[in-house]
Amino acid sequence: MLAAAKQKKFQIILCKSQSRFTRDMELVEKYIHGMFPIWGIRFVAVADNADTEVKGSKKARQINGLVNEWYLEDLSENVRMVFDLKRREGQYIGGFPIYGYRKDSANKNRIVIDPEAAEIVRRIFQWSLEGYGKQHIAAMLNDAGVPNPARYKEERGWTCSNPSKNDYGLWNKTTIWRILHNEMYTGVMVQGRRKKVSYKSKVLIDVPKEQWYQVEGTHEAIIDGETFDAVQQNLKLRSKTDGSSEVHLLSGLVKCMDCGGTMSKTTNCQKGRPRTSYLRCKLYADSGKTKLCARHSIRLDKLTDLVSERIRYYVQTCYKLEPLDVQPNRDTRREALEQRLAKIDSELADQGKPWRQSDLMERAKELLKLETVPRELAAALVEKIEIGKRNPDTGEQQVRITWKF
Repeated sequence: MLAAAKQKKFQIILCKSQSRFTRDMELVEKYIHGMFPIWGIRFVAVADNADTEVKGSKKARQINGLVNEWYLEDLSENVRMVFDLKRREGQYIGGFPIYGYRKDSANKNRIVIDPEAAEIVRRIFQWSLEGYGKQHIAAMLNDAGVPNPARYKEERGWTCSNPSKNDYGLWNKTTIWRILHNEMYTGVMVQGRRKKVSYKSKVLIDVPKEQWYQVEGTHEAIIDGETFDAVQQNLKLRSKTDGSSEVHLLSGLVKCMDCGGTMSKTTNCQKGRPRTSYLRCKLYADSGKTKLCARHSIRLDKLTDLVSERIRYYVQTCYKLEPLDVQPNRDTRREALEQRLAKIDSELADQGKPWRQSDLMERAKELLKLETVPRELAAALVEKIEIGKRNPDTGEQQVRITWKF
């Protein structure tokens, strides 16, 4: 309707009341008092006697907007209080239960075991106890043709609003990690891990664990407490030997040149050999024996050095100390880079980064002295890094960087 209004396909919007159009005061101001007059649209709300063609009625519409928004805020608070009460009582209030459970047909606030999926959950915990890693477990499930949780729900028609991210229904180590860390499989109802910033926003933020709602004995356990605790202990030991949990410089930026998927990190931790991290195609890693894509493997340290060197080159090229010698075609690149660096400077003003000076030239010079390019800079300047297949004969491998400027 708004798109048609903008194109001036009609002249009037008629509502029963102003609240039927919106209860948000910001939208009242934006559209009823802002865009509609520009578009030549008359707004009429019958029950409220609101008419934008009647002079002197703007304050009444604004009062209606405030009253409607207060009502919405009170309603949201009342709903939240009811949900919190149900959480404290251990009633399930989510849309779809975690993998391994389904809603009780006789009570929508209670979950019961889904036998087929629960067996897969037990198998995952058993494999973890036997020493298999998350990636290995995911590969075994994919090799066995077991659909991942999202695909499993889709096949049963349980959801259509959140389809799986790919057409393959593959397991990955992140999904395995979430299952192995979820205490709900022990019969403990855990809710309230995330919450909305406000009733006007869909943005969710994480809630500290001490504020979660945890009620024991609300549903049948798939995994007993001793097994769950043993798995947690094993996972902690592995995380200590696998290296740090810090986000690497290029995280999320590296893509497979063939399938376009994200490259995932894997680390060689064999005894007696130095630890070496690699990036490989995530689709290749997740697809098990079927291998829906090639490995595209590349050493993380070498790729980091390459990207860092190219970033330094661009900064050094754009900010030579002889500005009179800069060619015209270089000015365009320099202006774009100035904008990116200026944005970085404002965003990181409170983080004490070495290049945080008022003069842009000084920031660039300081950047060239850093041993490691900061991740914030890489994420701000690099759109994506594509990795091609390695030539088995020459050992050459194409690395293509797409810049944001």
